[in-house]
Amino acid sequence: MKFIVKKTKSLTGTAEIPGSKSHTIRAIVIASLAQGQSKIFKPLESEDTMAAVNACKCLGAEINTEKKYWTIKGFSGTPLIPSSGYLDLKNSGTSFNLICGVVSLGHFEVILDGDNSLRSRPVEPLLTALRNIGAQAVSINGNGKPPVKIKGRIKGGETTVDGINSQFLSSLLISSPLADNNTEITAVNLHEKPYVKMTLRWLDEQKIHYEKNEDLSHFIVWGNQSYRPFKKRIPGDWSSATFPLVAAAITKSEILIKGLDLNDDQGDKKVIDYLRNAGAVINNSPEGIRIKGDLLKGLEIDLNETPDALPALSVMGCMAEGITVLKNVQQARIKETDRISVMSEELTKMGADIKEMEDGLIIRKSNLKGATVNGHKDHRVVMALTLAGLIAEGTTIITTAESVSVTFPGFLEMMKNLGANIEVVKE
Repeated sequence: MKFIVKKTKSLTGTAEIPGSKSHTIRAIVIASLAQGQSKIFKPLESEDTMAAVNACKCLGAEINTEKKYWTIKGFSGTPLIPSSGYLDLKNSGTSFNLICGVVSLGHFEVILDGDNSLRSRPVEPLLTALRNIGAQAVSINGNGKPPVKIKGRIKGGETTVDGINSQFLSSLLISSPLADNNTEITAVNLHEKPYVKMTLRWLDEQKIHYEKNEDLSHFIVWGNQSYRPFKKRIPGDWSSATFPLVAAAITKSEILIKGLDLNDDQGDKKVIDYLRNAGAVINNSPEGIRIKGDLLKGLEIDLNETPDALPALSVMGCMAEGITVLKNVQQARIKETDRISVMSEELTKMGADIKEMEDGLIIRKSNLKGATVNGHKDHRVVMALTLAGLIAEGTTIITTAESVSVTFPGFLEMMKNLGANIEVVKE
């Protein structure tokens, strides 16, 4: 599928943000580990979250997604062996990493796999950490990437995990309370700390006992604990909200964003500060968050805690006066694509003055022109290039646009409702 995007002078109206992918997947996993039935309100229904749903069903959870809210009856901390001995996590890295921890609690061997994109992402730090506490966990192809084979059961003990991907630590934190003994975890090179704090918020709500130090580099998690059923409303996804927020800023438009919680732990709520510092006018009200674009200026932004914002902010940099530097975000290279390289490559096709650094991008104000660009089957790249098409002269054609359904199935409808000039061509 392709998006055909033409320059749009201004946007107007209201954008309703879907539920958080990160919260939804944590809710699915923890409800599946619990004893009893949980209810999840306003979940995100997307390819990524359904990958987690299907995996947890295979492991014994009873999940109903037919109603406005989801119900999940858990398997009480002891997953069942999948009938096929195989779990396909599709394109969902979050689901893959958290489910690795879940299957390590079983007394069986299982293979976890995914699509070509997932197979390109390193997971050896998590496998090593699981081996240290009693699991058998190997990369089948010997390259430290999926597919992987895991056989439980973890027993607890001491382990160290590389935090280049925060999901590795979150996986250990969620699974280790169900180990037989206490688990001591040391995290090195930890990135994306807000996502770890999100996981800890879930543990706190579950009354899970653990100790941590201030910089989140050391944890002691008590063993022989259990998860309990819960009822929870999933907050809006700040990572998804980044796209309409940046769209308003770069088109000098005024729109209202609904469904977000400023008190949530999601790191991408910092995008509000980034855009405000760049010159956008942003106000919070009982209705939601209202943003009005204005003349933008270049900034130097440390994106270590907000790597998912890099694609959209690289487009913002093309509209900002002076120089925009996006730095300290080397982990963006191991997402669905190498987003640093891909955004540089595709925006260059549109005339952007953009250069790669090892850990980010340097962008100068540029006059973008429509071009045919490759979405690289990466949902955030496709959405970011759509924003670029809104400000580029002429017509922009974006390939692999179907990938937006990974996290934001309603993206096209939302943007068109705001007034964006976008058409779809199915291939």
